[in-house]
Amino acid sequence: MAFSLRYLFLATGIFFFACTVKSPQLPLSYHANDTIPRIELRMPAPRIHHFQQQGLLLNDYLSAKSGTPCFFGRLLPGNIIHESLKDLEYRVIHYTDDLYERGRLMCDDYDPGLGVLTFRGSFRRDMPVSGFVRGVPQQVNVDWVYTTDYDTTRTQYGMWGGGLGWTGQPLIVKWPGETREEYALLDTTFKKKQDALEVIAGSLSGTVFFLDFEDGTETRPPIPTHNPIKGTPSLDPRLNGLLYVGSGVPHDEESFGINIIDLHRHAPVFFYSGHNDPVAYRRWGAFDSSPLLVGDFLYWPGENGVLYQFYIDDDEISLVAKMVYRLRGRSGPGIESSLAVYKNYGYFGDNHGNILCINLLTLQPVWMYDNMDDTDATIVIEVEDEIPYIYTGSQVDMQGDEGYARFVKINGLNGEALWEQKIEAFRVSHAGRMFDGGMFSTPLAGRNNAADIIVSNFAHTTEDGAGELIAFHKQTGDIVYRTLLSAYSWSSPVALYNEFGDLFIFTGDVEGNVYLLDGRDGRILYRRRLGRNFEASPVVWGNRVVIGSRGREIYRLSIE
Repeated sequence: MAFSLRYLFLATGIFFFACTVKSPQLPLSYHANDTIPRIELRMPAPRIHHFQQQGLLLNDYLSAKSGTPCFFGRLLPGNIIHESLKDLEYRVIHYTDDLYERGRLMCDDYDPGLGVLTFRGSFRRDMPVSGFVRGVPQQVNVDWVYTTDYDTTRTQYGMWGGGLGWTGQPLIVKWPGETREEYALLDTTFKKKQDALEVIAGSLSGTVFFLDFEDGTETRPPIPTHNPIKGTPSLDPRLNGLLYVGSGVPHDEESFGINIIDLHRHAPVFFYSGHNDPVAYRRWGAFDSSPLLVGDFLYWPGENGVLYQFYIDDDEISLVAKMVYRLRGRSGPGIESSLAVYKNYGYFGDNHGNILCINLLTLQPVWMYDNMDDTDATIVIEVEDEIPYIYTGSQVDMQGDEGYARFVKINGLNGEALWEQKIEAFRVSHAGRMFDGGMFSTPLAGRNNAADIIVSNFAHTTEDGAGELIAFHKQTGDIVYRTLLSAYSWSSPVALYNEFGDLFIFTGDVEGNVYLLDGRDGRILYRRRLGRNFEASPVVWGNRVVIGSRGREIYRLSIE
């Protein structure tokens, strides 16, 4: 691991310096225990419905409250229980009775001008930050490579090593100059750079790395979390220095779960374990999901099947509510996908194939859709005529060794499918282990000259285990093109546009190949084998891409 001694002399002074900067006044102790519930709701729960009828304005509800709304449009209906929920058993547990009197509601602080601060960069998970190239790109060049540490611990779940895994997207943050001065352990040279960008990456080694986007050097010391990180961390978009990191695999049970790191203190300040949550129907406490901050409330789905809501401000991090569910007569599902948000509705899929819409103001389900098989890919939202439409796809897991990955477009208001496209896929053995087929990738919605298509990677679309990048027509679901890759891919593609608005797609595969494709017709313009396994998703800024390999490498590439 590349580690610089230039940080060591600063370490002894960190605590003195931290007293002089603007830092969240958080307690130093962890908080891992639930408080006594104030309210518990079970389906049906009409008690909540009185304050959110269809068409109500959020500031109307708050007129006598001290909470501050950032969204001044009309709320989506909160008084409807769709027929699709008839077999859903759920509980909503509130740990406070003044939830909306303390924090900002429905605020979207994710500014694309400040970087890519969560998985796919926004509430809608639609990657609003696109790359830019001139003309038609012809090649991919390596600018720098950073080598992570490597975890050789052997467990019942295998040895996880280093580098980045699925979803594993690096974050990019453009810290304002005055904000950089607040961090004692931030490299002094980096602080002085104009328009400096910092890369933050959570590794399978269990370590969070901080790199200079320009040259790949460390900007501050790595922070260990003691458990492999499979998902994508989130940086608080208020730029208060809080970093949200979920554990993927348990090595150290005492730190396996939700970790909130204060970058001013350069240490965790809050921990919550989902491993033995008494309300969960599933005893698996991993958090591969990348959480979202909505106003002053953090929403974080867990693989134990619980959706958590935390209140976070400068002097408090507290669990305020959670929702747990299952289908009647079935075991509890787990959630690996990341929450997507439109207005007061949140959307996610689970490993039983359920797609749920949740009213974020109450945590009550609004509708459910059966996607027939494991749905770990994160949902993407696009709005047409003020109606949110969601896109996602499933895997081939519960169906057996062969089946169909179902790629769907759903009306986000009522859960009705506009179309479904079935892609044949297979479960395939690699190195003695069976891997599911279908869609792990988060789709990329086209813009400009490709505004009518949406594309995604699909794994194991052939019996020998290859994969394809497939484009669908947004209105009809018809397949526009299918591009066979050299190997299958779990990675989520990213977009680059040229001065004419032409779409070009960058993606990687599990054999370490990277691709440039014409987004309009799917032609491969360039392919090169660089790394070992690019199952992690890339992030793009300008004509540069940062992507991690499942091995030990993080790359910055230039698209020329």
